Amino acid sequence: MSTTTNINLRGLFIYQVYVRNHTEEGTFNALIKDLDRIKALGTDVLYLLPIHEIGEVSRKGTLGSPYAIKDYYSVNHELGTLDDFNRLVREVHKRDMKIMLDIVFNHTSPDSVLIKEHPEFFYRNAQNAFANRVGDWWDIKDFDYSKDRLLYKTLIDVLKYWVKLGVDGFRFDVTSLLPRDFLEEAHNEIIKLNKNHLWLSESVHGHFLRYIRNSGFDGLSESEIYEIFDMAYDYDTHPYFEGYLKGVNSLKTYVDSILAQEYMYPKNYIKMRNLENHDFGRIAGFVKGDAIKLKNWHAFSFFNKGATMIFGGGEFSEEKHPSLFDKDTISRSGEDISDLIKVCAHIVKDSIFIEGAYYLDALNDCIVGCYKLKDKTVVGIFNVSNTKGSIDISQTEGLKDNLSKLNGTFVNKIDNQKVTLKEGVLTLSKSPLIFEV
Repeated sequence: MSTTTNINLRGLFIYQVYVRNHTEEGTFNALIKDLDRIKALGTDVLYLLPIHEIGEVSRKGTLGSPYAIKDYYSVNHELGTLDDFNRLVREVHKRDMKIMLDIVFNHTSPDSVLIKEHPEFFYRNAQNAFANRVGDWWDIKDFDYSKDRLLYKTLIDVLKYWVKLGVDGFRFDVTSLLPRDFLEEAHNEIIKLNKNHLWLSESVHGHFLRYIRNSGFDGLSESEIYEIFDMAYDYDTHPYFEGYLKGVNSLKTYVDSILAQEYMYPKNYIKMRNLENHDFGRIAGFVKGDAIKLKNWHAFSFFNKGATMIFGGGEFSEEKHPSLFDKDTISRSGEDISDLIKVCAHIVKDSIFIEGAYYLDALNDCIVGCYKLKDKTVVGIFNVSNTKGSIDISQTEGLKDNLSKLNGTFVNKIDNQKVTLKEGVLTLSKSPLIFEV
């Protein structure tokens, strides 16, 4: 684990924005107008997808992918000017939020500034042509970090530039494909500029890491990533989460994969939990508009151990996943669950969610969890399958030795409604439950 990591980052709420599609205007200035609402959700960190100029060669869609970057020092003119971005940074800071940028150092666009100025930085295939290592990423060309050490300095200078403009954190794209020694050097240099700088890793799914390694390339495991980064994506459990939603595996399989993190990673590990992002489908689409399931999943995402991220539009139960390559403004036409998000974001700031021992189980197709710290126990019950009937939560780990506490009436921290337990048995609610026993 990065020695500079603060365990309190488990209480962070990150709001992910794709500036192009966040508003009709799709600009920094339009985003500024929405900052008060975003802050009111309980947001701590505003995370922006790449904001740089997009390459014109081999574009996907009509406007291209923000991950096919032409110039790391530029700002995409469609979003505004550098002055507009600087104003956004100031306005974010005025509202006591941090701003995080997406960093893409595995590749550039085929017509990037660097590929013209430093062709020696780039990977070539057997035909000696610039190429990428992943077949469907045909709109980019990969770096080859083994060829010229100057590449390290060149990219670290990019990071320093944005830090000096006030950027508080970086989310690294496909971190698993980057060299460990480069990441260590970069992290050490940035921490000198800002000791509290946030580093979030988009590590990759296990099957993708195996594919990369089996193709003859290097790839970092999650455990290696945690030696440098503060937080990592939840991609080790994501296949089981999506598998449950698609009926491929059981809820217990997903829950067990979360619990495995408790012994796989350092004691102070921090996962960044999210139900959806720019790469994966909207949770509202998966549950087909079922408001009960949707609210329970969102509440569990906050309750689950670690930081939490909402992809802009998720608070409006957006079902359509926006295009990454075209203008596709989020509609905000679904059910507004902002109040639920606000409450959950506040609840999990309590120290028990940061420091407490964590227990989790799947019972009757519901998620049952608890945190224990000293003499305090907080229970969470999330009816993600809309199950009817009753459950005995005293069967679950962490609560088996608390039977004497599992009697009486308690208050749901989410909606202040009463929760009644009789020797651990309660009638299932449609609402997500978080209460202290």
